[in-house]
Amino acid sequence: MKKNFTLLFLLIAISSFAQIKGTITDSKGNPMAFVNIYLQDTYTSTTSNEQGKYELNVRTPGKHIVLYQYLGYKTEKKIVEAEKFPQIVDVQLTEEDIQLNDVVIDPKANPANEIIRNAIANRKENSAKTSKYNADFYSRGIFRVKNLPKTIMGQKLDFFDEIIDSTRSGILYLSETVSKITFQKPDKLKEVIVASKVSGNDNGFSFNNAAQANFDFYENYLDFDVKVISPIADGAFNYYRYKFDGSFADENNKVINKIKVTPKRNSEPAMEGYLYIVDDTYAIYAVDLSIKGSQMQNPALNKLTLKQSYSFNNKNKIWAKNTQTIDFEAGMLGINISGNFTYVYSNFEFKEQFEKKTFTAEVLKFEENANKKEDSFWETIRPVPLTNEESTDYAKKDALQTKKKSQVYLDSIDGKRNKFGFSDILMGYSYRNSFKKWSIKYDGPLLSTSFNTVQGWKTQVGLSFVKRDEDKRTFTRIGSRFDYGFAEEKLRVTGDFYRKFNNTNNSQLYVNGGSSVSQFNGSNPITNLGNTISTLFFKNNFMKVYEKNFIAANFGREIINGLNLNFNLEYSERKPLENNTDYVLIKNDKEYTSNNPLLPNDNVTPAIVKHNLVKANVNARIKFGQQYWTRPDGKYNIGNEKYPTLNIGYEKGLAATDKKYEYDLISARATYGLSIGNKGYLDMNLKAGKFFNAENISFIDYKHFNGNQTHINNGGTYTNVFNNLPYYSASTNDSFIEFHAEHNDKGFIMNKLPLLKYLKSQLVVGFHNLSIPERAPYQEYTIGLDNLGFGKLRIFRLDYVRSYQNGFQGDAIVFGIKILGGAN
Repeated sequence: MKKNFTLLFLLIAISSFAQIKGTITDSKGNPMAFVNIYLQDTYTSTTSNEQGKYELNVRTPGKHIVLYQYLGYKTEKKIVEAEKFPQIVDVQLTEEDIQLNDVVIDPKANPANEIIRNAIANRKENSAKTSKYNADFYSRGIFRVKNLPKTIMGQKLDFFDEIIDSTRSGILYLSETVSKITFQKPDKLKEVIVASKVSGNDNGFSFNNAAQANFDFYENYLDFDVKVISPIADGAFNYYRYKFDGSFADENNKVINKIKVTPKRNSEPAMEGYLYIVDDTYAIYAVDLSIKGSQMQNPALNKLTLKQSYSFNNKNKIWAKNTQTIDFEAGMLGINISGNFTYVYSNFEFKEQFEKKTFTAEVLKFEENANKKEDSFWETIRPVPLTNEESTDYAKKDALQTKKKSQVYLDSIDGKRNKFGFSDILMGYSYRNSFKKWSIKYDGPLLSTSFNTVQGWKTQVGLSFVKRDEDKRTFTRIGSRFDYGFAEEKLRVTGDFYRKFNNTNNSQLYVNGGSSVSQFNGSNPITNLGNTISTLFFKNNFMKVYEKNFIAANFGREIINGLNLNFNLEYSERKPLENNTDYVLIKNDKEYTSNNPLLPNDNVTPAIVKHNLVKANVNARIKFGQQYWTRPDGKYNIGNEKYPTLNIGYEKGLAATDKKYEYDLISARATYGLSIGNKGYLDMNLKAGKFFNAENISFIDYKHFNGNQTHINNGGTYTNVFNNLPYYSASTNDSFIEFHAEHNDKGFIMNKLPLLKYLKSQLVVGFHNLSIPERAPYQEYTIGLDNLGFGKLRIFRLDYVRSYQNGFQGDAIVFGIKILGGAN
C-alpha cells in the first residue's frame, strides 16, 4: 500500500511540474539571457539563463499561450498544444520598433516629464493593487572572481585554489532557494524555504531570500547601502532628468512609454537607465536601471544593475513583477568580483485581507531537510535552467566536498597548515585536527606587547583549545593567558572556559578566573596600543589600573523572543598598584602622573585599599519588535529599526571585607537607530542609573564614563563616548544620566556641496550630555566627516569637538580609524 502511495505521489509531482522548454535567440542567433516568459493571463512565469535556455513549469497538458518579453524586443506570443511533456519551443525575438513619429518635442513641455508626473500621481493606486499576496519565489545567486592575485600585502590568497582555474578565475559561490512567500506592503513578510542548495556544501543554507529581493519602485526609496531614490518618488524631479525615447504597443495593444532616466548629480543615490511606463494606468511595465558604488557610499562596488519585468493579467487587470535580476561588479586590493542574482515570482494570489496573526516575529523558516533535496527534485522545480558553467560547478564542488570530508584529505591539509616555523614563537601558532573538529592556538608575544607605567613593558602569551560541532554550530573553548610586567617583575595568569550550548536560545556559560591588571573603568576605554603611544611619546599615562585576583561565572540565554537574561557572579580581591617606571622614548620635562585617577599628582596615596568583594548582577535586554529566522541549526535574530532596544540591570556588592564596600545599583539603557529616508541615519543612546547605600564604596565600583583624551577613535561607536572628557573626572557613586545622539547624513548634504562633494564623504553631527548631582551638566557638540580615504580605501573619520561645562571648556580634534575596534 505504501508503495502505491509513493507512486501516486510521484505521478502527481511530475504532472504538477510539466515543462515547456527551449532556447531563445535574437535575429542573429545569439542566445538571449533573462527574457521574461509567462503564460498569458496567469502568474506562471520564468526567465532564460545566460545561454538563452528556459524551462516553464505548467500544471496541466492542453493549450497554453506563452509570452516571451524582453526590453527593446517585440513580445512574441506562442500557442503551445501540449499533450505530453516536455514540449520543446525555441523562440527568436526581433527588435522592437520604437515610435517617435507622433511626438512633437517641445523644450518647454517635455513629454517624459508629463508621463512621470502621471506615474507619480498614480503610484499609490498602482502599488495598492499588489499590496497583499501569496506567491512562489525562486532565487539564484552566483559570485565570480577574475584574475585573483596570488598574494595581497605579502599574504597568500590560497583559500580558493581548488575551485578556480589556471587564470585564477571561477565561481566562488553558487546557491538557490525555492520558497513560498506571504507579503503585505510595505514590509510584512512570511517566507517558508522549501528547498535550499549551496554548491559544495550539502549542509549549507543559502542566504538568498525574498526580503533581500524586495526592491519596489512604487516606494519612495530602495533599500541598498543607502536609500536610493526611486525615479517615480514624490520628490523624484529634484534628483532626475527624463527623456522620452518613444513608445510601442505590447501584446495587449497597450502603449508602453520608454523613458530615459538620468541623475541630475552623479554624486547622489540616483539611478540611470530606462523606465517603461504603461500609457493608460501609468503602471510600471519594466525597469532597467544602474547605479555606481560611489553614489551608494560603497567604494568597493563599481556598478550595480537592477532589471525588473512585469506581466499583465486581463482577468484582474493587475501588472505584477514576475522576474528580477541584479548584476554587480566590485573590486578592491586587486580582487575583482562580479555577481548575479536571479529572482522569479510566480503563482500570485492577491488578497483583500489577511487573517490576524498571519505575520509574526518569525519572518523566515526553513522546512525540515530543505537543504537535503535530491537533484531530481531540483530538476523538476527549478524555473531557470542551470548554465553549463553552473552545472559543472555543482558537480565539481560536490565531488570536491566528498574529498574534503575524508580524513586523508583533511590530514594532508592540516599537515601543511600545522608546520611550525621559528617566527611562530613570536607571532603565534595554531594546530588543527580538522577531521575531529578541534584546534589548539598559541598567541605569541609580539602583537600583544605594550607599555604602561605600572608594569613597564609587558608581554602576553596565550594558549587555548577549541572543540566545534559544525552541524549544531556550537563550540567549547578552554584557554589561559600569561601576562608578565618587566618593570614590576611579576607574572599573572588567567584561565577561562566558554561553552555555547545551542543556537536556539543562545544559551552560553563563561567561567574565568586568575590574576589580572584591570582598568578602573571595566569598559576598557583606553586600548593597549593607544596607551603605549601616548605614554612613550607624550608622557600621558592615561591608563589607571589595579590588580584583581578573582573567579567569576556568567550565564546568559534568550528567555522568549526578544528577551535575553544575563547573570554574572564574581568574587575578587582588589589590590592597589603604583608606577614602577619612568621610561620614555621621547624625553621631556613632563612628569608621569600617578596611578591614582583621583590624585594624579600624589605618588604616595593609593587609589584603593586592599579589600574583597562579591559582585552579583542580572541584566535584561529587551529588543522590541525583534524578528527572526528559524533554521534547523538554530534561531537567527534580526533587528527591527522601528523599535528601541532596552537594557535593565541590577548590581549588588556583598560579602565584602568591610561593610562600607557593599552597595546596590539600578541602571537602564535605551538605544535606538532610525533611518530618515534618504536624509541619513540617527543613532541615539540613553543611559541612567542610581546607586544606593554606596557612600563609601571602592572607586572601582563607581560608574565611570568613557572619555577619550588620546583623541583617537579606534573604530568603536561614537555614541558611547565623550571625546573631550578626562577619563575619571566625572565618575560617580550617586545617580547619573548620560545621553548621546549622532546623525550621519549618508551624503545627503555633502553630495550637493560644490567641491566638497568630490570627497564622497558623509557629514556627521553629534550631541553628548552627562548629568550627575552637584555638578553642572557636561556637554559636547561635534561635527565631522566620515567615509574619508583614498580611492576605494575609505576607513577614516575626522571630528571637531567643542565641550561645555559652566561655560566653554575646550576644543579637540578626533581622528578615527574604522578597522581597529574600540570600546562599546
